[in-house]
Amino acid sequence: MLSGVNVALGVTGSIAAVTTVELAHELRRRGASVRAVTTPSATNIVHPWALEFATEHDVVTEVTGDVEHVELCGRDGWADVLLIAPATANTVGKMAGAIDDTPVTTCATTALGADTPVVVAPAMHEPMYDHPGVLGALDTLESWGVTFADPRVEEGKAKIADEEAIVTEVARATTPDSLAGNHVVVTAGATKEYIDPIRIITNRASGKTGRAVARACYVRGADVTLVHDGPEVPYADVLRVETADEMLEATTAACATGDALVSAAAISDFTADAVGEKIRSGSPLSLNLEPTPKLIDTVREQYPDLPIVGFKAETSGDDAAMIEEAVKLRDRVGLAFVVANDASVMGEDDTRVLLVGEAASETTQAQLVGEGDAAGVEVVSGTKNVVAGRVADKLGRVLAAEP
Repeated sequence: MLSGVNVALGVTGSIAAVTTVELAHELRRRGASVRAVTTPSATNIVHPWALEFATEHDVVTEVTGDVEHVELCGRDGWADVLLIAPATANTVGKMAGAIDDTPVTTCATTALGADTPVVVAPAMHEPMYDHPGVLGALDTLESWGVTFADPRVEEGKAKIADEEAIVTEVARATTPDSLAGNHVVVTAGATKEYIDPIRIITNRASGKTGRAVARACYVRGADVTLVHDGPEVPYADVLRVETADEMLEATTAACATGDALVSAAAISDFTADAVGEKIRSGSPLSLNLEPTPKLIDTVREQYPDLPIVGFKAETSGDDAAMIEEAVKLRDRVGLAFVVANDASVMGEDDTRVLLVGEAASETTQAQLVGEGDAAGVEVVSGTKNVVAGRVADKLGRVLAAEP
């Protein structure tokens, strides 16, 4: 997600500074290079040696004749982004007032003047976060193009955002915004069909791919709505659903303002007439299953011109069979492209998929060799984050080609 990105990490004197060693490690695990800058107060909480160990770079604790702030964050500086995490009320206020009395605030003024992206992760007690002057400073910074990893307000504190949220905002600040101005609706995970208040029919889908696609679209500038039976996420507006009917209703409503739909959810194909009380163990049981409506068919009927990306899971493990079924689905519903994959990877972190576009035909299977590309078919292997990025990039090209 951050491959090749240079991050200047500004650390200020919040107790949340204790998390920055692990944050630096996480940024590097995602591919970034990191150099740390601290305020004097921050060094009372996390030792510069710890940040030096985490980043494998010397830590800037003072601005000297080497003009470290310009070397890092100037117009031709090393950093692709300045990340201030944690950012105290003191530092936020100084940034808004162009007060440069610490290495971090001096880097911030330099970055803002040089149009270097700035991401801020505030952390302070809740009454400080609610102070009119702090809120005004945050509004000022936002008007200047600063982006935020919003804090988690709990236990009377505005706690620093978790690593996933911070990394995502850094990625959004440094990734070409090929989906900017677009509202993308993404479905993810399995649905549940109730037999009784306790028992359900479902499947093995984890939702990892759908959530990764939602995040990849957000990173590329989109506004994202995620429809799933899962947690709140920092990169999308979440619509929580359980059943196929609920997912269909929520998705069709969201698509009213959507520019594209990525239908990654493994929606139940059948539903049962649920009973209102628990079926006793040992009781005779038979189920009359009825097919559920096909989500992409319903959305296509309501929104004839909406670009839709479909997913097609097969158990054969054969590329030719997957391409054949993907082409049938693409043509039947009029999809922008289809992500075809082997169902055996459900729940795994790594996967391999075929992106079957409009130029693909069933004869493409004869041209597909190893990991190469055939006409209309793109082979993608790696983590689900890698696959999601390629799906989002292809969607960007589809939307850019729309009249």
